[in-house]
Amino acid sequence: MKRKENEEIINPASAAIIMALGIFLYAAVDAFTWVSPIMGKILTVSLIVLAAYIYRCLFKQMFNKPFTLTLIGDPVHSFVIGSWVAGISVLSNVIVKYFPDMSEAVQVITLLNTFLWLAFLVNCSYQFKEMMKRPAAYSTHGIVLLSTVATQSVVIEWVKVFSLPDELLIGMMSLGILFYLIGMTLIVLRYARGKPWTISNDWTSTNCIIHGALSISGLAIVSSQMLSGIVMMIFWLFVLILLISVELLEMVRAVKRIQMLGWKKGVFTYHTSQWSRNFTFGMFYAFTITMHENPYYLNAFYDFHTVFLHFWAWVVLMFLITEIGLWAGSKDDLREEKMEENVS
Repeated sequence: MKRKENEEIINPASAAIIMALGIFLYAAVDAFTWVSPIMGKILTVSLIVLAAYIYRCLFKQMFNKPFTLTLIGDPVHSFVIGSWVAGISVLSNVIVKYFPDMSEAVQVITLLNTFLWLAFLVNCSYQFKEMMKRPAAYSTHGIVLLSTVATQSVVIEWVKVFSLPDELLIGMMSLGILFYLIGMTLIVLRYARGKPWTISNDWTSTNCIIHGALSISGLAIVSSQMLSGIVMMIFWLFVLILLISVELLEMVRAVKRIQMLGWKKGVFTYHTSQWSRNFTFGMFYAFTITMHENPYYLNAFYDFHTVFLHFWAWVVLMFLITEIGLWAGSKDDLREEKMEENVS
């Protein structure tokens, strides 16, 4: 792609940074008593500044015709726009948490984000239609499930700042689940019937969204109290099993990459797509803690959740610190290193 000298071009997936940092401030940070409310506000302001820079660059790039055509012209990679929607949604919830007096400003942001989601909805509908015609022709991976993440994030955003009819919320959540089923069908067909693949080279970081998309769906459901406690208990257990299964595959992949490339190139080389794991881990914590603290969802896993949440908060923090360290130690300063999805 041609670009002007000194023009700020950042990776289209950079909004995933806001998603990952934001979900930590929204939920897991409360497990650490040493993070005071004042520190939480300072971190939130810092996140707002970072988000302002990232989104300014992203939307500026959208007025660059070659950039837009390249992004939209790639059926799989175009779903990265869903991270833009989800990033704004998560940021809105963080702002409401730490600065409740800004709720009116957040309502305006939510409306603008809803319009962005509507534009993304058109893209999802078109791209899914094209991909279903020849599912084995595309190297589909977890990025397509950002269709679900974006949709459910808007539901959670709506619940926080608006009072909307249950029918609308149910319709939106159902659409998110439909996107998940379509996306998972395409992913399964890619690995089952597509080109030959290896776990070390073709299993991408974004496949963690396979469980992350269900975690945010669960959070959307418990935030609006749409399903019974027993149903959500079964749903939570299913997501946990899926998380363990996907991350075990990720561990196998990591071992093989270390054997092939060594520790640094195999697992400790930074790429923007890696933030998706931080987001999905943080989202599972948010889903679990929201369900755990709501008496409506009191279930047989209550005591287990108490222990699990303490452990999982540290997992979320350690992975986040590691990713921030990789980011800080890399030469990437948010400018775009590659247009294509990296498997690292």
